[in-house]
Amino acid sequence: MIVVTGALGFIGSCLVKKLNEKGHLRDLIVVDDFYKQYKESNLENKFIREWIHRDIFLEIAEQMPNKIDFVFHLGARTDTTEQDRAIFDKLNLNYSKSVWDFCTKNEIPLIYASSAATYGSGEHGYKDNHQIVSKLKPLNPYGDSKNDFDKWVLKQKKRPPFWAGIKFFNVYGPNEYHKGRMASVVFHTVEQIKKTDKMKLFKSHKKGIKNGEQMRDFIYVKDVVDVLYFLYKNKKTSGLYNLGTGKARSFLDLATLTFKAMSLEPKISFIDTPKDIRKNYQYFTEADISKLKKAGYKKQFHSLEKGIEDYVKNYSLNKIVW
Repeated sequence: MIVVTGALGFIGSCLVKKLNEKGHLRDLIVVDDFYKQYKESNLENKFIREWIHRDIFLEIAEQMPNKIDFVFHLGARTDTTEQDRAIFDKLNLNYSKSVWDFCTKNEIPLIYASSAATYGSGEHGYKDNHQIVSKLKPLNPYGDSKNDFDKWVLKQKKRPPFWAGIKFFNVYGPNEYHKGRMASVVFHTVEQIKKTDKMKLFKSHKKGIKNGEQMRDFIYVKDVVDVLYFLYKNKKTSGLYNLGTGKARSFLDLATLTFKAMSLEPKISFIDTPKDIRKNYQYFTEADISKLKKAGYKKQFHSLEKGIEDYVKNYSLNKIVW
């Protein structure tokens, strides 16, 4: 059986969809905090064998280790504005250590969610090189928690037979509707246009970068789950892997393309970046995906144009779940 933690969430629920499409209909165990009913629609019409609350998952898993073939550990607290480090220590660091130890002891392959937030302001670049992990300086407690776990993993002498820590860049796509402030700018652009016919982007507060020219590596969630499935099927080289397109695009491009997907002329203005995130705001990210390509991944990613068109026209306008 395959375990997916964080299965009610954005990427987790899309991965369950992908696994269903690949024929995994009666061998999926999903793990999450199932008291959060506002996310329940993400798993509607999906084939699942067992639902287990995250608080009791490890206890139950210890009773059936021989039945578990693979673990995708995607569950995490992902709010980059949260400042309570105790929350991240509990959910992102210590819980992940327990999942790792369980997989190691029972020789179960593991893929877990790291983050591009570990790279901080990018002073050490965006290469998934194990040698730079200890030097990285994330800009918030969320990024710290992900980097702290990566550092801990790299120090372990005992490891699962295969493991991969995935540094997700800026993911957008269906099933992110519950994320509120943390949802992608594509989603927020659609919602703002529906309400006001306009979109407000953050101003640049950095010399030399124009308003809207802040750049990120935006990757469509359908590409993300394709890569996760590839690594599941091709368990060759363990390690940290960047998961982005390898090409940064501006927020202005993203908003303009969203208007286009809605068959509207762009109406874009700029507002001050909120003070609570201004100091730690990333102005540029771009994944070095050479390691992923070396591992044999050859499928082309959606361009920002194609990804936004599919997402907006087929999902986000009516908040349709994939």
